[in-house]
Formats: sequence, C-alpha cells, structure tokens
Amino acid sequence: MITALVGIMLALAIGIACRWLDIPVPAPPRLQGALLVVAMTAGFLAADRLLG
Repeated sequence: MITALVGIMLALAIGIACRWLDIPVPAPPRLQGALLVVAMTAGFLAADRLLG
C-alpha cells in the first residue's frame, strides 16, 4: 500500500514539475495511450500482490 502511495505522489510531482518548467509531459497525448499506461500499472500491481 505504501509503495502505491509513493508511486502516485512521485507521478504527481513529475507532472507538476513538467507543467511548472514547461517540459512536455512524458505520457501519451491520447486517451487510449493513457489507458494503456493505467492497465500496465494495474497489471504490475496485481502481479506484485499475487507473487508477493
């Protein structure tokens, strides 16, 4: 649980820094790409929970 919270906080920090420094966000610009990232993250977390 703590790992997921740290990951979310790190993602928010990177997003804020990219916006503040006017750097392109390292994420897909379309909804399908963003959903793919979410699906991969969910799969990683599920595998971590099942194998751990």
